[in-house]
Amino acid sequence: MRLVRPASSPVARSTIARSRRAPQVKAVIEAPQLRYEPATKARTNTVLSIILGGGAGTRLFPLTKQRAKPAVPIGGAYRLIDVPMSNCINSGISKIYILTQFNSTSLNRHLARAYNMGSGVRFGGDGFVEVLAATQTPTDKEWFQGTADAVRQYSWLLEDTKNRAIEDVLILSGDHLYRMDYMKFVNYHRETNADITIGCIAYGSDRAKEFGLMKIDDKRRVTSFAEKPKTAEALEAMKVDTTILGLTADEAAEKPYIASMGIYVFKKSVLINLLNETFAKANDFGGEIIPEAAKDHNVVAYPFYGYWEDIGTIKSFFEENLKLCRHPATFEFYDPQSPIYTSPRVLPPATVRNCKVSDAIIAQGSFVADSTINNAVVGIRSIIGSGCTIQDALVMGADYYESDEQRAALLASGGVPVGIGANSLISNAIIDKNARVGKNVKIINKDGISEGTRESEGIYIRSGIVVIDKGAMVPDNATI
Repeated sequence: MRLVRPASSPVARSTIARSRRAPQVKAVIEAPQLRYEPATKARTNTVLSIILGGGAGTRLFPLTKQRAKPAVPIGGAYRLIDVPMSNCINSGISKIYILTQFNSTSLNRHLARAYNMGSGVRFGGDGFVEVLAATQTPTDKEWFQGTADAVRQYSWLLEDTKNRAIEDVLILSGDHLYRMDYMKFVNYHRETNADITIGCIAYGSDRAKEFGLMKIDDKRRVTSFAEKPKTAEALEAMKVDTTILGLTADEAAEKPYIASMGIYVFKKSVLINLLNETFAKANDFGGEIIPEAAKDHNVVAYPFYGYWEDIGTIKSFFEENLKLCRHPATFEFYDPQSPIYTSPRVLPPATVRNCKVSDAIIAQGSFVADSTINNAVVGIRSIIGSGCTIQDALVMGADYYESDEQRAALLASGGVPVGIGANSLISNAIIDKNARVGKNVKIINKDGISEGTRESEGIYIRSGIVVIDKGAMVPDNATI
């Protein structure tokens, strides 16, 4: 079992730094920003990062019913957006735009709290974090039509006074799970004098069709690019010898495809020209601009060898959360040199009384008593009644506490308080935030359904995983 207290944001660190009682905490948390030498820092000041807030998130529905994809909670106490934000901070990149469109309220609120955009505090010297929402203007009535169009609509900012020194633009996604030093990515881009550099990873046949695939020459220049091949023949045509990426012969046999991670470095001048001149009508980077640009630009592949996952579906989201419970975990949110930051919270430690807990993450502010927790993530402010079994499940927790008086009044009137009621069994399920699960409830997908919807009740089944909607109520003694 791990009781999780996430690293706070860089702004919160300024508060820590002023405390005479926290010198050790300061030393650990501030290390990633302090390790850069002035010359390196000067180079990071010429890099701008744009994080794409994502589309409607239909494959992650109903988790995206009331929130943007990057605002979906993960790992008990974090949001998906914290991953690229933290990677930027740990890489010394402090000029960051986040583009949003769908259900952006919770994402904007989290960014404001975690990275303190509205306080007037400068972000890393001359750095900044700014949210750019999709807007309509007198001359442009369209919302973002795709990844490239989103950047195009704000491309004028790239030539703004504060961005004149920018040489390279890093385009990132807000829904990936990985840890990367982006300056290694940028420096590779500069060393190869690339116009565009694509982050890539080797994949096997089982998942290659989910991604844009590329072929490269012996200098790792992209010679061919196909966005999510739809036929077996098209997929077979994109096979390559991935030993060129440094894989062993056995590894290359298992992973004969080079998949795009959906992250790019562009020379600023090239990006502006492609968006506004050469491909002024193109809406998507992977499906339109990259394949065409590879024909007459120096487009280079940058191999990534670490852990990386695209959190695109309910199934992948569920599985990646549970993998965090493994020992060793596939991905660690805390690393002394490159922690993942999130919104600082004033919450008590998790309280666990007379429980059997194994392979679990229990976030701060949670209360669990006389229950069994196995292979599960329990999010912040979770209240789990006595006699419960939480097995192979994700309980996201709550945004608030109910007082003892409120809970007692609800129970007395036949209502259901926020949390998991006594003697309930939760298995192969996701319980979204602020959900109310009554006593003696079984959420186990008893009928073995693969896909199903009871929208009026806030109950969904996706890939066999039961999802209880945010704020939904499951009455006492129910079996799902």
